[in-house]
Amino acid sequence: MQSQRKTSGLPRCAIVVMGVSGSGKSTLIADLAAQLDCPAYEGDSFHAAASIAKMRAGQPLDDSDRWPWLDRLGFAIGASVRGGGLALAACSALKRRYRERLEAAAAVPLLFVMLDGEKDEIALRLAARESHYMPASLLDSQCALLERPAADERALVLHCYGPIEDLRSHVLAWAQAGLAAAAG
Repeated sequence: MQSQRKTSGLPRCAIVVMGVSGSGKSTLIADLAAQLDCPAYEGDSFHAAASIAKMRAGQPLDDSDRWPWLDRLGFAIGASVRGGGLALAACSALKRRYRERLEAAAAVPLLFVMLDGEKDEIALRLAARESHYMPASLLDSQCALLERPAADERALVLHCYGPIEDLRSHVLAWAQAGLAAAAG
């Protein structure tokens, strides 16, 4: 995948799109993956069956549910970056320590893009979703857990509304500029 890195201008890294359920993480990574021709990992698919059942029943996860999930996703991201140079992931990564755990498991540089929005608007998105195990009733618990990225984290915060092309452009410009500055 050497050509992919030339096209994107990005060195070996992963971009993790984070935020509460319904913020548009999966939509953005799918768009970025098509643009960059690189693997995209849907964090939801790394949850244990027991965790999915718990969420389906309207029960929020606790850290004992999250640690193995973050490790599984992180290992997959890291292997992909080491094998191909660039990967994308959608993962709530609501707390700083979750982002740190994910990066430790990946053992490659991670860039975080937080999709932010108003709780009422995101609740409307969740209510309109079909066939997803995450009920809208868990939005409050996710919002309560959310720790916005700090200034010392490699993170970009974007409003989750607007054309996907604009979100993609912001992410790519930020990632290219930030990584070039870090390498130089």
